[in-house]
Amino acid sequence: QVQLQESGPGLVKPWQTLSLTCTVSGASIPYYWHWIRQPPGKGLEWMGVISYSGSTYYNPSLKIRTSIARDTAKNQFTLQLLSVTHEDTAVYYCAASKTLILGETTKSTYDYWGQGTQVTVYS
Repeated sequence: QVQLQESGPGLVKPWQTLSLTCTVSGASIPYYWHWIRQPPGKGLEWMGVISYSGSTYYNPSLKIRTSIARDTAKNQFTLQLLSVTHEDTAVYYCAASKTLILGETTKSTYDYWGQGTQVTVYS
């Protein structure tokens, strides 16, 4: 059973960089690792994905500010979001899929999810 756990700061100031980590356990086959977020009162927004080989794909609307990386030795992958604003306030999730999925916002499409972590941009 694959388990994912998000971690990072719950509060970030405007124009700072948001950094989140997803720690993975139980993954015995290669997966694609995603970041997805849900702003308050809105639907899910797919942010990007990194493959087991290190290839990355991003939501075009966020690409200029988003970076996803992986640390295979630590079984972790990370999200960096530059120059955050109040619109980046959301619950951030990491998720896993067995096949490459781009832009999908249906929760059942993914094989595994983390429980999510609340990030609030405050000034």
